[in-house]
Amino acid sequence: MRKRRTQAERSETTQQLLMSTGRRLFTELGYEGTSTEALVREAGVTRGALYHHYDGKRALFQAVFEQVEQGIHQQILDAIAAADPSRPYWTVGIEAFLDGCMDPAAQRIVLLDAPSVLGWDTWREIDGGYFLGLVIALMNKGMDSGEFTRQPAEPLAQMLMGALTEAALAIARAPDVTQARAEFGAAAIRLVEGLRAPAQSD
Repeated sequence: MRKRRTQAERSETTQQLLMSTGRRLFTELGYEGTSTEALVREAGVTRGALYHHYDGKRALFQAVFEQVEQGIHQQILDAIAAADPSRPYWTVGIEAFLDGCMDPAAQRIVLLDAPSVLGWDTWREIDGGYFLGLVIALMNKGMDSGEFTRQPAEPLAQMLMGALTEAALAIARAPDVTQARAEFGAAAIRLVEGLRAPAQSD
C-alpha cells in the first residue's frame, strides 16, 4: 500500500515546484515578463499556494535570488577547497565567482533584475551577506600569510566586491560574454595582484 505523504511533505514539494518554476521563468522572461498566472500554471499549483508560501511574485523572486546567490557562494568555496595548492586561492575564488555569474540565472536574476525589483539597499544587504564575509576572510588570510600588504580588511573587501560586481554586470551585458569573461577575469586578477606585499630584499 502506498504511504500517504504528510502535510509537511506536500508543502515542501509545492515550495520546490514554485522555486524551480520561478527560477526558470525569471531567467527566461525576466521579472516583468513573468506573470503570477504563468508561475502558478507552470508550477501546477493554485494562486493560494503561491501566496501561502511566498506572499506573491516579488517574495518568490527574492527567494530564488537568494538561492542563486547561495549557489555561487558554495561554488566559490568548493573551487577553493578543490584547487591545486600551487594556485593562489584568490585567483581561484575570482574565477569561480565570475564563472558562477556566467549562469543565465545569475545574469538575469541577480545582476540585471534584482537591483530594481528588490531595491538597491535590499540587493546590497543580501549580496553582502553571502560574499562580504567571504572576501574579508580571504583578504585576512592573505595578510596573515604575508602575501598581501597589511591594511584594514573590510574597506578593501567592499572595494573588491564593487569591482567584481561591475565586472559581472559588464559580462552579463556584453554582446560576447565569453570574450568579456576572459578580459574582465584577467583584469580582476591583475587588480588583486597589486595588493601583494613587496618582495623582501636580502
